[in-house]
Amino acid sequence: MTTTTTASTTGHRGGTAAMSALALGGFAIGTTEFATMGLLPQMADTFDVSIPTAGHAISLYALGVVVGAPLIAGLAAKLPRKGLLIGLTIALAVGNGLSAIAPNAGLLVLARFVAGLPHGAYFGIAAVVAAALVPPERRGTAVSRIMVGLTLANLVGVPVVTAAGQRVGWRAAYVAVAVIAVVTTLAVARWLPHLPAARDASVTAELRAFRRPQVWFALVTGMIGFGGMFAVYSYISPLTTEVAGLPGGAVPWVLAVFGLGMTIGAAVGGRFVDRSVMGTVFGALVSVAAVLAVFGLTARFPAAAIGSVFLLGFASQILASALQVRLMDASPDAPSLASSSNHSALNIANGAGAWLGGLAITAGWGYPATAWVGVALSLAGLAVAGLSVLVARR
Repeated sequence: MTTTTTASTTGHRGGTAAMSALALGGFAIGTTEFATMGLLPQMADTFDVSIPTAGHAISLYALGVVVGAPLIAGLAAKLPRKGLLIGLTIALAVGNGLSAIAPNAGLLVLARFVAGLPHGAYFGIAAVVAAALVPPERRGTAVSRIMVGLTLANLVGVPVVTAAGQRVGWRAAYVAVAVIAVVTTLAVARWLPHLPAARDASVTAELRAFRRPQVWFALVTGMIGFGGMFAVYSYISPLTTEVAGLPGGAVPWVLAVFGLGMTIGAAVGGRFVDRSVMGTVFGALVSVAAVLAVFGLTARFPAAAIGSVFLLGFASQILASALQVRLMDASPDAPSLASSSNHSALNIANGAGAWLGGLAITAGWGYPATAWVGVALSLAGLAVAGLSVLVARR
């Protein structure tokens, strides 16, 4: 592909700077996606709605990702990668600015939908670009490096903006993300090399990815299996305070623990993926299910709950990286759309996990019941992954 040839001429220093610029965009996106979950109680108070109702902001952000990822990646198949990534970071800044000034819950939900539109396309195209900057055998490591921005968001960005949101108002969190998105735009413009689309790129060529059964198996694995994590993480704030009995000031620290798990998962997960993509998918799904089961049994005990949150971040991040590379492998001639669609799948998981977890809560089963919803979703995703292997062997 033209992109690969052009990127391969990038020097080591330039490649590192380009990777860092792409990771900064991941930092902005990760912060805006996950900070909402830690600020749901404040949003609910502002608009005088219940926490599950405020959780619709999470679901509509996820819907924005689901719609935006394939739509943008497909329609923009012929655009130069650098210009497209710049446009996506500008859109991210606009969506978060609108979120910060939303006057009511309805418009906040709409603004979160807008903010979600560039999410999947950015990560998908950034992953393809990152893979083009390194030798083929190091694709897993390259994708994980881009995902480090997302993990650092959970380690640093989310706790900081959550703490700030609790002190000066949740709107400040979205203002901060908008500023980071602007800085990302400048960094991408400065450091990313010129990367034209492949000569044979077209909407039709990209859509051919969806003719491949293994692409659909990978997407459905993410849609279902990753929902297990979101069923719990969407309600991490009340789980921390109302179930584990920790003060509200502990929520940012618990979010940081989750982010630390994700960061370590990103650091080591790429090596696992480079060795065996599907083996990593299976191992990560089993690990997520096991951690959620332990969490469901021990959520009342602060130390055990915090340990489970760390392990949940660790295993979930490894799963995300593995699914990203799996989709790129399953559709080598249309990697942008397939890779971007991974984030559509993961955000269907986001919305579905939050919704199903909310149903368990409103049914009166309590916040710990979200963990058992998560176990069921993780095991269902494992079954889909197993079926994909059986079909591939026929």
